[in-house]
Amino acid sequence: MTTHMTRRDFFRRTAFTTLGIGIAGGFPAPVFCQNLNASSKLNLAHVGVAGMQGAFHIGGTETENRVAICDVDTSLLDKAAEIMPDAKKYQDFRVMFDEMGDKIDGVIITTPDHTHAVAAVAAMKKGINCYVEKPLAHDPYQIRLMQKLAKEKNLVTQMGTQIHALDNYRRVVELVQAGAVGRIKEVHVWVGVVWGGTPATTDKVECPASLDWDLWIGPAPMRDYQPCYFKGNWRSFWDFGNGGMGDMACHYMDLPFWALGLRYPLTVEASAPTPADKDFAAKDLMVKYEFPALDGSSDLLPLTWYDGSQRPAFLADYGLENKGSGVLFVGTDGVLYSNYTEHALLPEDKFKDYKTPAQTIPPSVGHHAEWIEAIKDRSKKTLCNFDYSGTLAETVLLGPIAYRCGQKLQYDAQNMAASNCKEAEAFIHQGYRQGWEI
Repeated sequence: MTTHMTRRDFFRRTAFTTLGIGIAGGFPAPVFCQNLNASSKLNLAHVGVAGMQGAFHIGGTETENRVAICDVDTSLLDKAAEIMPDAKKYQDFRVMFDEMGDKIDGVIITTPDHTHAVAAVAAMKKGINCYVEKPLAHDPYQIRLMQKLAKEKNLVTQMGTQIHALDNYRRVVELVQAGAVGRIKEVHVWVGVVWGGTPATTDKVECPASLDWDLWIGPAPMRDYQPCYFKGNWRSFWDFGNGGMGDMACHYMDLPFWALGLRYPLTVEASAPTPADKDFAAKDLMVKYEFPALDGSSDLLPLTWYDGSQRPAFLADYGLENKGSGVLFVGTDGVLYSNYTEHALLPEDKFKDYKTPAQTIPPSVGHHAEWIEAIKDRSKKTLCNFDYSGTLAETVLLGPIAYRCGQKLQYDAQNMAASNCKEAEAFIHQGYRQGWEI
């Protein structure tokens, strides 16, 4: 029996012993790590160890055993190994999962967006719990597959929308759900981030010896190495990311999704200036969604996203013209503004005597800790599991898809299709380079 099966069997035995249930004839798969003692440590792996995200996730999991680390660049891998000297090093996560899949309890995936799903699906097929950075995947089909595997394998999942763990979002959710500004009529979300900078050139540039370019490209169409694809600028290119919206919308649209219980939109329409390069993702993008009414009526709930230089036209009416990013809930009795760390009921005079509702959403133990605890104790849940966060991420990715289609999409969520636009299928379910299919 492998080391990992021994760990899992031990965790399951501990769970059933704790519950006072006798076991005969083995254990039903795939229920792993139930009610693991909190003092026990998980065996975790990291895929992608570079930059702020890599450092953030390495720090967030330091309470556990890091048994494997993977990055396509050996210079970055060697630096991470200084922090995690006991972890086995890999450049190819496929090799890592083949060799160590039965020894890994959970994996944190922080690669560029185009390889999120390829890594996550490979892990989940091995029964490994997944923490994946936003926007979870590169297209809606990948997200649905990840949701399906998570459910079938009974895995603990979390998307890296860390702001969800802050107290400010909890207080805003309570205010919206208490009816502080009445019935919500519309929502506006804006973020000043811009991606879409330096294009690739025709110059031949030598790839650094430490970087495996073929592995970095992964499932995307092959092209020559260019420095412009690094330092986060891969988000500027459709083959690797989805611009500013792919970068930030899961963080900010998370708040209305949580507060209003949103799921899939009925329509999506997008507009932006034509990019300077056909491979560039759109910047200064505005996306208009229409969701089913919250009260079950025939009315629609509009939500509008703005990035780059785009802004809601009426921010000055509420003194918000200098807020570079935010979420605005427009209700029948006022508006509620929020960003990551602050919120306000407006106009201020109207709400000066307002009594805030009781706090019903408890503080978070931490976004990583929530995932780790839920793996150890299956009675606990992650708030940004793939069912919730996948629906949010799919909605986000429909914005760039609508822009690329050049028309308003009528979205059939049940069939994951734009009923009025056959061309959308190529963006909803993108292809894979040979050898990288999922």
